[in-house]
Amino acid sequence: MNALTRDLIRLTEKAEAEKPSAADSRFRQEIHLMPPTGWLNDPNGLCQFGGVFHAYFQYSPFHAEGGVKMWGHCTSRDMVRWEYQGAVLYPDQPFDCHGVYSGSAFTEDGVMYVYYTGNVKLEDRADYDYVNTGREANTVLVTSRDGQSFGPKQLLMRNADYPSDLTLHVRDPKVWKEQGLYYMIQGARTKADTGQALIFRSADRVNWTLHSRVETEEPFGYMWECPDYFEVNGVKLLSASVQGLEGGVWEDRNVYQSGYFLVEGDILDAAGQPADSQPGAVQPGGSQPGSAQPADRHPGYRLSEYRLWDYGFDYYAPQSFETEDGRRIQIGWMGMPDCEEYTNPTIENGWQHCFTFPREIFVEDGKVLQRPVRELEEREREIAAAEKGKGSISEPFLIEGYQVYDMSVDRISGNRFRAVLAEELVLEYTDGRFEMRFLSREKGSASAGRGLRYVELERLESVRILADVSSVEVFLNNGEYVFTTRYYPERACVRVEAGDAEIKFKVIEIRS
Repeated sequence: MNALTRDLIRLTEKAEAEKPSAADSRFRQEIHLMPPTGWLNDPNGLCQFGGVFHAYFQYSPFHAEGGVKMWGHCTSRDMVRWEYQGAVLYPDQPFDCHGVYSGSAFTEDGVMYVYYTGNVKLEDRADYDYVNTGREANTVLVTSRDGQSFGPKQLLMRNADYPSDLTLHVRDPKVWKEQGLYYMIQGARTKADTGQALIFRSADRVNWTLHSRVETEEPFGYMWECPDYFEVNGVKLLSASVQGLEGGVWEDRNVYQSGYFLVEGDILDAAGQPADSQPGAVQPGGSQPGSAQPADRHPGYRLSEYRLWDYGFDYYAPQSFETEDGRRIQIGWMGMPDCEEYTNPTIENGWQHCFTFPREIFVEDGKVLQRPVRELEEREREIAAAEKGKGSISEPFLIEGYQVYDMSVDRISGNRFRAVLAEELVLEYTDGRFEMRFLSREKGSASAGRGLRYVELERLESVRILADVSSVEVFLNNGEYVFTTRYYPERACVRVEAGDAEIKFKVIEIRS
């Protein structure tokens, strides 16, 4: 441990000791992972290790609007109740001195292998654009046997080890194993300002060879962040948070998107690799300039149209992992970078952001669906259900006084649905369109500046609303579409109009 590490530990402990008081915590969540103080963004290193769920996160404890990034750490036995374990990885080396950025955890034989991007931003200079000049994105490995204490950091790759037609924006390694080999996917931005993913291959988890590149037939955004590749029920998915989508429908979406491509074929097929970009193994910290040049691709795969994971206001940088019982779980950041449209009033209380509630990704009838993890059911107690006819326009279903709940509206008839939460947030389906909209866009209202998000939908059959103190996640048609938002209500109430639908209202109880 060097002097910088010791100082960062002391400063972090001091900041956490001065964390928000109960009086400043009216919007603190109950079932969503959030920082003890300061700023949280991307989920990192998600895994189940020795039966325990581990979630690491981008963490800036010194300021609620961000700053120097380290990794905070939480654990859970059920993904509902999370316990903060402290900060575990600090920006304390020359190759990560401006931030321990996003990465993943790969577990094997009782060891957790954590790969992340070490961020270095060089001193301010007029000729630095921080895209092609002025920064470093280093791939770093660190290991642990308990998920809490980590060994020495190993520098695996620098920007000089990546293809020479890329900018300095290469980051967010995600690692998995397939047919005896290890694969790593990273997001990238080319010098032509197009987004793509890089796939590296290794036999020993340390020395990596560029294997292939993944991209769309036509340019799609300028950067693919936080890429993830996995298979569910025989369906292959490439997830990416895409920056730079403009025009058309994207004008009504978030500033950046998080979604996925269905993969037909094999993105690991070397046929997708340019003939002149087959570098040898890169030694840790080594350099191999010009390891890949742009060339015609003959890919062994096809990517589908890009589909969003979430159509709401606050969702970005999701990461997934496989549980010990074989489920694919995804968690996202309930936030949005570089968004001037809205804000979060919790900044005034010294903290900001949280994770989404963990979701199971599954496939039914060829559709990729999402639902809250089933462990939630063990914490639920049904307290109300609608009688037949209750929930009509003349006699809506109304319940008050609960901030944390799971409400289901099933067998919706006639495509009629409207719900109003806290007298501020409207969820409504009319004329083939589902909307999430706030009645006021004033910064001081429950919306804190948020307005409208929507999706075109042929029919609406079911709605599930998972509400916490300051967030709402809405699952349509068994999770075919999802809407997520933060909100800051003054009242705890919900009113539903849905004809003869079946309505169940369950409160969520957090017990030790």
